[in-house]
Amino acid sequence: MGNNKRVNAIIFLAVTAIMWSLGGLLIKSVNAHPLAISGTRSAISCLIILLYVKKPKFNWSFPQIAAGLAYASMVTCFVAGTKLTTAANAILLQYTAPIFVALLSAWMLKEKPKTIDWVTIAVVTGGMVLFFLESLDAKGFAGNALSLLSGVSFALFTVFMRMQKNGSPIESVILGNAITAVIGMPFLLTAVPDTKGWLCLIILGVVQLGIPYILFSKAIKNATALEASLITMIEPILNPIWVILIIGEIPGIFSIIGGIIVIAAVTIRCIIVSSSRSNNEENMDEKNAAKSIATSQSL
Repeated sequence: MGNNKRVNAIIFLAVTAIMWSLGGLLIKSVNAHPLAISGTRSAISCLIILLYVKKPKFNWSFPQIAAGLAYASMVTCFVAGTKLTTAANAILLQYTAPIFVALLSAWMLKEKPKTIDWVTIAVVTGGMVLFFLESLDAKGFAGNALSLLSGVSFALFTVFMRMQKNGSPIESVILGNAITAVIGMPFLLTAVPDTKGWLCLIILGVVQLGIPYILFSKAIKNATALEASLITMIEPILNPIWVILIIGEIPGIFSIIGGIIVIAAVTIRCIIVSSSRSNNEENMDEKNAAKSIATSQSL
């Protein structure tokens, strides 16, 4: 039963990442203020999740509130970053999150970073520098900075959601969407979207945010924070591809190189850490089995 839950969690995370990957394309397609986009998207998403949950259980614990605030920061900074820089830059900088998960885990979860973590952090930092080297204008720099802040917020969100693994983390997503909606919806008055824009906003709220976060909240209860970070790496690969194919927005060479460095470093680190954990679990099982045999023989 436990193994089936783990498999389902991995499937949910993969489907979540594919739905998330539509974000860059849809955000670029809406002609409105970034806060209006994030607020409207979150308002629709909030309604979808409330229809699913029906009776949310808010306990107002620190992890629940903190995850909600981190979520609001994450989605708002991502939308603003996507509007100010390329979709590729925005999503790849957001996916520096696993590095911040490693650092934050040491502080918040008392999990000491390993050598591989520090090496990965150094390599990813080098990759991030390439993004900023290419965006020397104020608009591009601000977009990259907001996207990076979205990555930090994503890491905080993942850690605080993981703290609620024995509870009901979906309420944090509802809270985060409500906060984002309250902040962003008034900005609709600055520029009302056209018919195409409203269609994109509905898809953003339902398909790109609402449904995938229901799946993510279910999956995070049976998957580690590290697995969640690794499997959802599908998103930064697909996100710029949709934008390139449909809109034709192509990032610069430095950003492409930086993106390859970031994705490769984070993926390799996750694989090494996961393999190490699996080996440790196998060794522990062998020791327990040997101990059990020795005990039975002595009896």
